[in-house]
Amino acid sequence: MTESVFTDEDIEAARKLFAGSCDFVMGVAALNQLPDAALQEVAFAGRSNVGKSSLVNALTGRNTLARTSHTPGRTQQLNFFNLGGAIFLVDLPGYGYAKVSKTQKKQWDHLIRDYLRGRPTLRCVFILIDARHGLKDSDREIMKMLDETAVSYRIVLTKTDKCKNEHLEKIQRAILAELKKHGAAMNDITLTSAHKEFGLADLRAIIHAYT
Repeated sequence: MTESVFTDEDIEAARKLFAGSCDFVMGVAALNQLPDAALQEVAFAGRSNVGKSSLVNALTGRNTLARTSHTPGRTQQLNFFNLGGAIFLVDLPGYGYAKVSKTQKKQWDHLIRDYLRGRPTLRCVFILIDARHGLKDSDREIMKMLDETAVSYRIVLTKTDKCKNEHLEKIQRAILAELKKHGAAMNDITLTSAHKEFGLADLRAIIHAYT
């Protein structure tokens, strides 16, 4: 496990931000429904059932802010949350496997890609990766697209509590080696566990830096 690179002041400022209000703004099913670009934004992307909604809930200390389910594909739109009037958190539909029709999946994929390509206030995309499995081809597709559109992104490993340290170290080495080939990728990895609340303070500090 890596040590925090943030100061106590960074961690405390981020804690205060996330301890304040965090309100659901709207769910967006088409680009013409997007809210005004009044705040900076960070988005959470990942394969279906990677734990996006659980992580958003854990970050904000709210059990029901984002919907969670054991059924992949429950997040069916771009869900915008206003964090303390400082930044939008955007929970994206899961890509990859989901128990929906091919037509619905295609619509989700187009919505995600169009949003990631064209939102001027989008500061960073957090690509969530299940620590047990590492990068998949669908993750690489999103990474390639973000490289092409010069949208910065960071890798966040989820469910690290389900892995042994040796496995985590191996996964991190493999991902870091791959990140060197991607121009828009930040060359670091954040390890998290929503269940154990591990890594959340650092991830809050990273998000706070974008406000």
